[in-house]
Order: sequence, then C-alpha cells, then structure tokens
Amino acid sequence: MRIERVICQILRIENVAAKTASCQDAVLVRIQTNTGLEGIGEADSSPEVVKAIVDAPFSHNIACGLRELLVGENPLETERLWQKMYRRTMYFGRKGVGITAMAAVDMALWDLKGKAFQQPIHCLLGGKMHSRFRAYASILFGRDGVETEQIGRKWVEAGYTAVKFGWEPMGTSEEVDRDLVRGARRGIGHDATLLIDAGCVWDARTALRRAEAFAEQRAEWLEEPLRQDDVEGYRWLRDRSPVPIASGEGECGRESFRPFIDRQALDVYQVDLARNGFTDASYIRQRVEESGARLCNHCYTSPLTAAASLHWLATCRDAFLFEDCVEDSPLRHELTHEKIQAVKGWIEVPAGPGLGVNLNEDFVRRHLVAESGRS
Repeated sequence: MRIERVICQILRIENVAAKTASCQDAVLVRIQTNTGLEGIGEADSSPEVVKAIVDAPFSHNIACGLRELLVGENPLETERLWQKMYRRTMYFGRKGVGITAMAAVDMALWDLKGKAFQQPIHCLLGGKMHSRFRAYASILFGRDGVETEQIGRKWVEAGYTAVKFGWEPMGTSEEVDRDLVRGARRGIGHDATLLIDAGCVWDARTALRRAEAFAEQRAEWLEEPLRQDDVEGYRWLRDRSPVPIASGEGECGRESFRPFIDRQALDVYQVDLARNGFTDASYIRQRVEESGARLCNHCYTSPLTAAASLHWLATCRDAFLFEDCVEDSPLRHELTHEKIQAVKGWIEVPAGPGLGVNLNEDFVRRHLVAESGRS
C-alpha cells in the first residue's frame, strides 16, 4: 500500500462570530492510497496556515511541505513518517503550527491504519482501559454572573454533572471574576463539578488570589490562568494553589509539553489531538503517567477530533473526564454522519475501524472554501 494523494480542505460556516471558539472553521487532511482506502484528520489551528504547510513545495532538505514528504510512502509506518516530517520541516516546524499540520496528517494516517486492519484506533494504541467517560459540558462564560448562571442551569438540565466555563469576560476585574464563578456555581447547583478556564489572563500572584477565591465555590480545577509559555509561573502556582491547575491545550507536540512535565508544573495535562496527533499524544501520555499527574483531552472543534480524543483518552490509565464541546455550531454537529456527543452526561468510545466516524460529504461540499491536492 502507498500514499497516492494528500488532499487539504478548508471549511467555514456562514456566520463566524468574534469569539474564542474554533468550531467555526476547519482544516481537513485526507490521505488516499492506491488501494482505495482514505484516512481523515483535522488540525485545530489557522486553516490557511496549515494548508500552506501541507501544500508547500520542496525548498531544501529541512524545509519541505508535507505532501512532498508523504506521496509514495507506506501509510502504515506512522512512527517513521512522524520522524520524517519532523526532520524535514525543522526550519519552520518543531513546535506550533508546523506540529499542528503534522498532527492532522498523523490523525489521518492512524484513521487509515485502523481501516486497513479493521480495528478502532484505541486497539492499535495498545487497548482501551475505559469504554465510556463522564463528560463535562464545555462552554464560554456569559456576559455576567446572571447569564452564566442561566448557561450552567441549561447544561445541568441536559444531564451533565460537570460544566466548564471559559474565557471572556474573565480577567476584566476581581469583581467580575468572582461574579462569574459565583453565577456558575449557582447555575450548576451544589453537587455538580465546576471547572474554570481563565483564558491566560493573570500573572502568578493574581492567579493565586483567584484560586483562593474560587476554592470557596469548590472549583475542581483552574485552567490556563497564566500565559501558556510561563512554565515557571505554573510550577510556582501549582505548589501553592488550593485548586488543581490545568493547562496544555495550546501545546503542540512532545517538545512543547516536555518542560511542563520535567518541572511537574501542572496537576492536569490537557492534550489536544488536533494539535499533537496520536503518535506524540501517546508519548506525552506515558510521560505524564510516570509523573503521577492526571490527563484529560482538550477538544473544542469537530466530531473528528472528539472521536480522536476518545480513542486516545480510552488508553489513559487514570482518565476521569472528557471535554465535550457544546457550542451550537454546524461543524460540531453535522460534519460527520455519526454524532459524537454525550448522552445524559456520559459519552461512549467509538467502536468502528479507525476513528469510527465518516464525513458527511454533502456538508463538506456546502462549506468548502479551499481545496488542494486532488489529481
């Protein structure tokens, strides 16, 4: 079997709002072989930038577009192909968007491998330790505590026993921050799990004061209180905070996660399969488990990444929650024929070959804004 085509497609919904939510557009990588099999992957990044990395022609031996590196290769050799892509993109890759483009390719390769062997990806990764997860509804804050309370009540009534609220307007002031979290707790009630995503808004000392305040509302974790690169700040905060500290959604690949793991800077490491791919996410899982910290997925995009996250998370020994994006977006609900969403607060790990989901090609055609790689 060999790779014949690497197709990169950009999709975008009609009404894109100015908000911190990445389920408004998507970049898909489709890898097709001479045997007729196709694997599908996705990156959570700027679609046009990812597409440029996939499409780029040969420049020199360590600055080469991904398609150039893949056509003619055996798609089952996932580890070798990851290393080849990493080596041959060193002058524009190594971390960040170069890795996100590789992650989309890697996801597609593992999907293809699963289809070739007629096995779900979690089986190829070593076997699942969990068949289902308690899901938390992942949603943005309201404009204030009152609106946040209403949002929380909606998702508890939908059956979720855990809800995460994130980003704007948190960080506006201490009064606003406290009001938002009090509203969140009122909305979900006394017994549900409350998760707070600050959205990288404070310095370490301010974050510690907020963690002490949010502990009064029994927050289960405080996510990304600091800028994403502040490894020492996270280590300092984790040692002092009464609330567990979570981060990692912005990290791309093992080299990006390495300083956090080496410094034991986090309580919960959040790994996004659309920024890391299965090959590096598996390495990261082993390192985090060795450190004694906990793992959770990050996913705020399409059912492709939701399915990928479930396969990977199922192999994590101490996995305890699944991030379930509840944004009302067509990309979240209609991109695949299968609906990957929690039912009464629980979500099942897909059992079909590969990712276990299939693209809705009518939806793809209606929302396609750019494509490359077809011959």
